[in-house]
Amino acid sequence: MTGKGSVNHNSRKFHAKNIDSERSYLNVEYCNEDVKDVYHELFDEALVRYNEKQTRSDRKIDDYYDKICFGKQEKPFHEIILQIGDKDNMGATTENGQLAAKVLDEYMRDFQRRNPTLRVFSAYLHMDEATPHLHIDFVPYTTGSKRGLDTRVSLKQALLALGFKGGTRSETELNQWVQHEKKQLAEIMLERGIEWEQKGTHEKHLSVLDFKKKERAKEVAELEAKKESLEEHNVAILETSEKWLGELENLEQEIHSAQEIREEADKKAEVAKKEAARYEKKLAEIAPMVKDMERFAVKYSYDPEEVLPEAGTLESGKTYREKKAKPLIGKIITVLRAVYREYLSVSNRFEKLQDAYNREQDRNERLKNRLEEFLGENRELRTIATDFGRVRTVMGAEQVNAVIDRAKQQEQKRAVRRKHSREAR
Repeated sequence: MTGKGSVNHNSRKFHAKNIDSERSYLNVEYCNEDVKDVYHELFDEALVRYNEKQTRSDRKIDDYYDKICFGKQEKPFHEIILQIGDKDNMGATTENGQLAAKVLDEYMRDFQRRNPTLRVFSAYLHMDEATPHLHIDFVPYTTGSKRGLDTRVSLKQALLALGFKGGTRSETELNQWVQHEKKQLAEIMLERGIEWEQKGTHEKHLSVLDFKKKERAKEVAELEAKKESLEEHNVAILETSEKWLGELENLEQEIHSAQEIREEADKKAEVAKKEAARYEKKLAEIAPMVKDMERFAVKYSYDPEEVLPEAGTLESGKTYREKKAKPLIGKIITVLRAVYREYLSVSNRFEKLQDAYNREQDRNERLKNRLEEFLGENRELRTIATDFGRVRTVMGAEQVNAVIDRAKQQEQKRAVRRKHSREAR
């Protein structure tokens, strides 16, 4: 899976004998950077900081890439090669080969995100050989180093930063990382219906069938654990759902009752409004006349003897006042006062109706707001009820009912325990 790496071969600057150059146009180039440019990008700033600290010129580093190339501790870059199957079952010109190429392409597009400390500078998918395969060349680096450059080449530290800590000779950081990448590729293969037949594992004493059985047993155990966790979660969901369903029914009854009260209040308010409008219209009609009558009543409400003039020469004053003026004015004043009292009565009733109408309006507004709150709660509860229906659909009515029964039994047991606890006190 890992190799020395040949960038010129990967980029097809030269063609080996096993290459079909007529299919080279099918190859995919993901990136092709000069490795020296990548070294400048990664290490130039760290190199300046390192050289500034050196008091002896012979310890300064002129070119970090050359130092790594001629050194013995680290390789300048590493290569990983991935291939699915062989020419017999995944030939590049076959339908299976095309499927393998799609899997490798998907794997490659997530490689750099998954391995941020492995700087990829060259990557190719080759379709011009017997089997599709992927070449990925990268520079492993670490930051914050206390030895040498603070940012330097280090495969061990780069893989350690990714979470791969070496153990035994067979479980080095590199071996652990390679196995992890194989699993990443296997997951993508499985999504497309290709099962990874593991070869060369440390369980060579198992037959392929036994090994698969063991893996399936692990999967079953994991699924059983997930199932148990989901059932516990579902019990909690169902308990909450039953509670909300009960509250939903109560709320619907309250909403219905509130709607009836509001309808009745609307009717009363409408009647009061019409009655008030009728009196208001009547008052508007008589108001001008009443104003004139008020002035007239004030003017002539005094004693007739103080208002009427003396009689003229043709008639004695006493006869005029007693027989004509006083009776007439007395009738006028009586009529005016009766009209005024009626006006006051109508005005008083109008004010009372207006107050009643305003009270009904206020009550109606409060009922309207309360109804809006009920409707909002109703929508929330219906959403919860819909989600509960989805749970019932996915899990099956029989399983859901069984879980509900278990939840009810648990509630009954808790109620009995609480009762006994209270009695024990």
